[in-house]
Amino acid sequence: MSDIKSLKAWIENASTGSLALEGRRNYVFDYDRGVEEAVSLTMPVRLASWVTPELHPIFQMNLPEGSLLEAVRRAIAKILGDDDLSVLHATGGNQIGRNRFSSSGEGPPTVNLEEESLESILTYPDTKELFHELVNRYAIRSGVSGVQPKVLLDATEGGTLSSSGYIVKAWGADYPQLAANEYFCMTAAKAAGLTVPEFHLADNGGLFIMKRFDRTEDGNSLGFEDMCSLQALGTAQKYRGTYERVAKSLKDFVTGENLPVARRQFFSTLVLSSMVRNGDAHLKNFGVLYPSTQGKVKMAPVYDVVTTTAYIKSDVPALTLDGTKKWWPRKTIERFAINHLSMSKRDIDETIERLADAVMETRQLIPGYISDHPEFRGVGENMMLIWMEGVDAF
Repeated sequence: MSDIKSLKAWIENASTGSLALEGRRNYVFDYDRGVEEAVSLTMPVRLASWVTPELHPIFQMNLPEGSLLEAVRRAIAKILGDDDLSVLHATGGNQIGRNRFSSSGEGPPTVNLEEESLESILTYPDTKELFHELVNRYAIRSGVSGVQPKVLLDATEGGTLSSSGYIVKAWGADYPQLAANEYFCMTAAKAAGLTVPEFHLADNGGLFIMKRFDRTEDGNSLGFEDMCSLQALGTAQKYRGTYERVAKSLKDFVTGENLPVARRQFFSTLVLSSMVRNGDAHLKNFGVLYPSTQGKVKMAPVYDVVTTTAYIKSDVPALTLDGTKKWWPRKTIERFAINHLSMSKRDIDETIERLADAVMETRQLIPGYISDHPEFRGVGENMMLIWMEGVDAF
């Protein structure tokens, strides 16, 4: 069957416009008449079309990557096609953020997800088998980016009747024990007082489960945009930026009253990434949340922090700072905070001390986990050494 050439865009159940591929390289988005709510902070409502040579960054943002993308393409190739609009059509009813997609002429997309049990996912003895089953059920309905294998699903908590959305992540042979790696990095972030989503590690270490932060407590969707979208860059350009530019994007898009908190969180995330040697803090791993493009914008919680040098010994930061990609000395990151984040020396010192304490406290939890999960020993002991060196560098 031919690839899809046009889609209808929605915010929840409200029609916002149409997205089409004209010719071979022109993606065109037109707002509906009378629409007030924009699909992106960077694409205000206007009469003129929004035309780009590749899919608009806000619509690219949630296209699956890696193994999830291949799973989706295999499932839809014979029915819809395997181009970007076909993938967006398949996953567009269940996306991170507010935008949804359906075929032209159809109503708003509906996705009736089965409700899993969070407790069952966490305690299932064979997580490889479980994740394979979850991919079969949910891959085609998972509009979430990232190379790491993951799916979106709804799950009930603690035997209650209420359900929430979760992102369930596994890991491949190239990155063994990645779920536990991320769990300890996120535990350090939480211990330092950073805003993080609810997260869990499966009992056998095979899955990392994170609660979706783009939904309100009553289940409504919040707008979410990562830095690729805010900087009008495609997903392929997620490593082609600077942390100075991220700081500028925060200033440009975060509501004034929320900006000081956003700046401190951004700085804290950079310090944490340097201490635990997270070389994957790229443009897609920072973002903002908002209830409406006309409402207040704040920085999204911290997510996707891992010790990448446990697998790639010579790994470096994802973006440049002060013109270089290296693990920066303290004076460099202090100068960045003063010049680009308007932080005081006192705030900088307190933040670094708090992060160092949190990393070292969390480090003390790793030997106990290794004792219970010997398969984590190689990665865990490597992480402990890396974290010690990272903290000492400050």
